[in-house]
Amino acid sequence: MDEHHRRAQWRLPGVRRSNKRRLNLLNKRLAVLPLALAAAFSAHAATTTTKYLIISENANKQIGQQIVERHDDGLTKVIFGYKDNGRGPDLEEQFRVGADGTMTEYAVKGNSTFGAVVNEQFSRKGDQATWKSTSEQGAKTVSGAAAYLPLNSSFEVASVAISAVAKTPDGKLPLLPSGTLSQRVLDSVEVTSATGQKQTVNLLAQTGIGLSPSFYWATAGAQPRLFGVIMPGFGNVLEEGWQSAAPVLGQRQKAAEQQMLTDAAAKLQHPLDGLTVVRNARIFDSEKATVGQPSDIYVLRGRITSIQPAGSPTRNADNVIDAAGRIVLPGLFDLHGHVDRWSGALNMSTGVTSVRDMGNDNKQLQAMLDETAAGKLLAPQVVPAGFLEGESPYSANLGYVIKDLQQAKDAIDWYAQRGYPQLKIYNSFPKAILKDTIAYAHSRGMRVSGHIPAGLRAQEALDAGYDEIQHINQVLLNFLVKPDTETRNLNRFVLPAEKVADLDFNSKPVKDFVALLAKKQISIDPTMATFAFLKQRDGDMNEPYAALAANMPPDVARGFKVGTMKIDGDAQLKRYEKSYAKMVEFVGLMYKAGVPIVAGTDDIAGFTLHSELAMLVKAGLTPAQALQVATRNGARYTRTSNDRGSIAAGKLADIVLVDGDPTKNIEDVRKVSAVITRGYLIYPQEIDAALGIAPFVSDAPQVSKGTAPAKVSYGGGNEGARARVEASARKHD
Repeated sequence: MDEHHRRAQWRLPGVRRSNKRRLNLLNKRLAVLPLALAAAFSAHAATTTTKYLIISENANKQIGQQIVERHDDGLTKVIFGYKDNGRGPDLEEQFRVGADGTMTEYAVKGNSTFGAVVNEQFSRKGDQATWKSTSEQGAKTVSGAAAYLPLNSSFEVASVAISAVAKTPDGKLPLLPSGTLSQRVLDSVEVTSATGQKQTVNLLAQTGIGLSPSFYWATAGAQPRLFGVIMPGFGNVLEEGWQSAAPVLGQRQKAAEQQMLTDAAAKLQHPLDGLTVVRNARIFDSEKATVGQPSDIYVLRGRITSIQPAGSPTRNADNVIDAAGRIVLPGLFDLHGHVDRWSGALNMSTGVTSVRDMGNDNKQLQAMLDETAAGKLLAPQVVPAGFLEGESPYSANLGYVIKDLQQAKDAIDWYAQRGYPQLKIYNSFPKAILKDTIAYAHSRGMRVSGHIPAGLRAQEALDAGYDEIQHINQVLLNFLVKPDTETRNLNRFVLPAEKVADLDFNSKPVKDFVALLAKKQISIDPTMATFAFLKQRDGDMNEPYAALAANMPPDVARGFKVGTMKIDGDAQLKRYEKSYAKMVEFVGLMYKAGVPIVAGTDDIAGFTLHSELAMLVKAGLTPAQALQVATRNGARYTRTSNDRGSIAAGKLADIVLVDGDPTKNIEDVRKVSAVITRGYLIYPQEIDAALGIAPFVSDAPQVSKGTAPAKVSYGGGNEGARARVEASARKHD
C-alpha cells in the first residue's frame, strides 16, 4: 500500500519476490485491460473462455479482471488487468501444457508496475528445459514432471500448477529452475452462483515458493483448476458470477489459516515460565550507543526484574540461558511495516520485536493484535498508525478513505479510541482540510505523518503540522515539484531518480529546509533500502539483498535480480545511481544536522531492517549510532520508551542475542542467535529451517535448569563463543 504496496497479504503465484513488496508483486502480474486489446482478444476462435473479476474489499468495487481463453489447438492465452493506487502493469501471456499437466511452452510480455519491460519465455523439449527473461537465462536437463516458475505471470499459471500437482501421487511437484511445490487440501465447501448453480470448491495450501504459504480455492474433481483467491484485507479474485461466495470462502479460509498459524506459534514460541536469568550478556546501551561489561539479566513474566554483574549469585532460577559473552541488543524496531499474519516469523527470526504498522486493513489489523495477545500468532508487538486517504482515482483503499473534514475527524476518533498513537496521511488526502485535520489529530494526542498530499511540497506539510515524513523521495520532492505536478503516479519515483543527481545540497533552500526539520524535530522515515530499486538494472542484484541472497530459498533469491524501474541504457543507469547515492548522502546530512532519523523498511519483514541499518552506516552513521536509531529512536517515536528501546529493570524483556559485534560491523546484526519477547524464547534457526532459509549463525544458546553460575568472560566472550562468531563470520563473508 505504500511506495511499493507492501501490504498485500499473499505472495502470488509465479512472482519470485516472496514476502518482498507483496502487493507490488500482485501488481507485477496485473494490469488494466485495454479495451482495444480486449476486442482483439475476443476475435480469436477459442474452445472456452473464463473470466475472473478482481474486487477490492475495502472499496467493494471491481479493480481488474483476468480473461483466459483455451483454444482448440491446446494454446491458452491470458490477459490480466489490475489497477491500484494510480498504477499497474500490462501483461499478456500464452502457454501450452504437456501430458503431465506442466507447461511445455510459456511466454509473457508487457510492462511492470514501475515501467520495467517484461519479456520472458520458457520451453521444454523432451528432457531439455530452457528459459530467458530480461533478468536471467538458463537451461536444465530434467526427467519427469517439472513446473516452470515465471518471474511475472497471471493467476492462470497457478491454475496450471494446481492441476499438475493433483496428478502427482504425493502432492509434490519439482520446480524449475529449482525447488519443490507441495499442495494439500485444507477444506471443502459448496458454493452457489448468482444464477443458482452449485459446485464444490477446495481450499488448497501451497508451500515451497517464497517465504509463506499460498492459499487458493480450486474446483473439485480429478482435474482441478483455479476457482478464486481470497486476500483478507485487500480483495478477492473469483470467477465471474460467483462473487457472492466470497464471504463464506473468506470465513472458512481464515479458520484454516488460523489453525496453521496457531500450530506454528505453539511450535516456535518456547514459554519461559518462572524466573529466567540470561547470564554473561554484554548489553548494548541504546542511550550511550556503547557496550557494557558482562551482566546477568533477570526476566520474570515478560519483564526485566534486575540486572546484575555477571556471575552474581542466583537463587531458585527456573531457566538459565548462557549468553556466553554475546552482545545483547534491545529488541529492534521497524518503524515502517505493513504487517500480515505470516510476516511475524520473519520479524522474530531477525530480532525485530516491535513494528509500527504504517497502514493496513483496520479489521484485519485489529484481529491480528488480538491473536498476538492471545499467543496464537507468532508476531512482533505492533504499534498501529491510522491510515487516512482522500477519495480520488488514485486512492489507496485501506484504512479510512474520506471526502471531508467531518469524515476525517470521525476516522481520527476511531483510531484514537483504539489507542493508535499516530496518524498517517496518504497521497490523495484533500489539501484544503489538511491543517484542520492535523490539528484535530493533535488534539486527540496523536502524532501525524505521511506522504505529502498531491499539490503540496513537504515544506507546506510541515507548516500544516506534520510531525514526520515517510520515505526519502517524499522529502526530496520538496525541491522538485510544482503545484500542478502529479505525484500520485510514477512521477514520485521518476522525478527523484532523474533530478536528485543535480540537486545542490549546499544551496540556501536545501540548507534552510534541513534547518527547519532540525528545529522542529521532524522525524524522517527514509526507507533507503526499499528505494534502492530506483537504481537497480534488471538482471543486477538489488544492493540491500546481496548480503542475504545466499541464505534465501533459490526462488526468493532469484527475485532479487528482477528490476523495477525502466532504465534505458548506461547513461540513465549512471544518473539514477548518482541520484540514489545522493539520497543516501542526504539522510546522513540530516542526521548530522540533528534531524531525528528512524529505521523503517516497507519491504521484506525483518531482513530489510538489517539492510536499512547498513544503509544508515553508508550514509555516515557509525554502526552503534545505526543500532541506536533502531532501538532508542524506535521507542521514542512510537511513544513506548517506558517499556522498550533499552535493556533496563522494569522494562519489557525484549532481548536479542547476536554473534559478532554489530557495534563495529553492522552486518553482524544479521547473526541473531536467540530472541526473548513477550515471555517466549525464540530460536531463529528453527524459523529459518521451517522457511527454507540457510541459518545466519552456527549454534544458539540453550536453556538449562538450575542456578549454577556460568563462566564469566570479559572483552568479547569465552573461547567457545569466539569460535562460533569467527566460524559464522567466515561462513557469511
